[in-house]
Amino acid sequence: MTAVKRARYSEGTVKIPAHVQSIEPFLAMEVMERAYEMERAGVSVMHLEVGEPDFEPPEAASEAARAGLVSGATRYTDSRGLHALREAIANDKAARTGVSVDLERVIVTSGTSPALLISLGALLESGDEVIVPAPHYPCYPNFVRFCGATPVSVAGDPEQGWAIDADAVRRAVTPRTRAILYGSPANPTGAVQPREVVEALAAVGPPLLSDEIYDGLLYDDVQVTSALAVSDDAFVFDGFSKRYAMTGFRLGYVIAPMPAVRTLQILQQNFFISASEFVQHAGLAALAQGAESVVLARGVLATKRELLIGGLRELGFRIPAPPRGAFYVFADARAFASDSKALASRLLEEAHVGVTPGVDFGSEGEGFLRFSYAVDEAVIREALARMAPVLAGIAR
Repeated sequence: MTAVKRARYSEGTVKIPAHVQSIEPFLAMEVMERAYEMERAGVSVMHLEVGEPDFEPPEAASEAARAGLVSGATRYTDSRGLHALREAIANDKAARTGVSVDLERVIVTSGTSPALLISLGALLESGDEVIVPAPHYPCYPNFVRFCGATPVSVAGDPEQGWAIDADAVRRAVTPRTRAILYGSPANPTGAVQPREVVEALAAVGPPLLSDEIYDGLLYDDVQVTSALAVSDDAFVFDGFSKRYAMTGFRLGYVIAPMPAVRTLQILQQNFFISASEFVQHAGLAALAQGAESVVLARGVLATKRELLIGGLRELGFRIPAPPRGAFYVFADARAFASDSKALASRLLEEAHVGVTPGVDFGSEGEGFLRFSYAVDEAVIREALARMAPVLAGIAR
């Protein structure tokens, strides 16, 4: 029986649906995985490609995770998350946004990606559309495609600080438009959308899906206007990965409109059951005792931001809009090449510096490269030094 099955599969009986085949590789991960391969061969690589903070999680969070494992906090929880954690999230989000948040609207997930997936799954069916302002997080359109719908790109203007053009979004709306999906602070640009832009987007009509995972990592006295402040129909995504440097804990959440909560709960029950119990205890500890670590991280990141921006400009990159949040510089690399994927590959193979091609963030990002400064200052300095001779040899 086994031999027969193997033969049938070898003849191509496994058929991948077209909407799944349309999902593009995540180029930041592709670069990182190639870099790991090089490192296994003994090559030293400077990693500026992945958005992972190099500072430690709050000690209280790590200790809570350890204590949870020892004490047996390793069971299923309520699919929506521990009641205490949902309450703490609601209080924390209210404090940061100035908007009262009902804990019943909170669904805790194993990272923010599952929250995005179940929310889009609740909203979309085949043939629907989601407007995705660009440049955008690479996975946004892939989530949309996986749900059988079509992402509709609306380009931003770097000369306007990558502010989303609400009029262009309005013109892109069709009878099939089901949502507007964006991030603020944004990956890859670090743009923080002004309140008037968020209000204008809400006025377009379809519900806002606002990714606010980088809230708290802000510079120049900028404040985030949460979609919660302008619409009762918004889905807001947030988590612990960036603000608290807890990427590997895999803990996020969505704050959803009440009419959608029961559907999201059912999807969570079926697809993910619940976030890990001991990790949820770590999240509770981070919210209770992690504020100081966020303040310290923000100050350190601000210094690294200036170091990287200055160094990139000296190398010949153009940076039309310095980041106001998150920890990336989205640099215009067209002085060196128009093909961002080829340029990133060359920097990795020849300079041994990992960076993310701008095309990963939509066709509107072609000709740009994304550099993460959530790394040690020594890594930034070494990466700049390594790139200099390579870029000098290919400058147009």
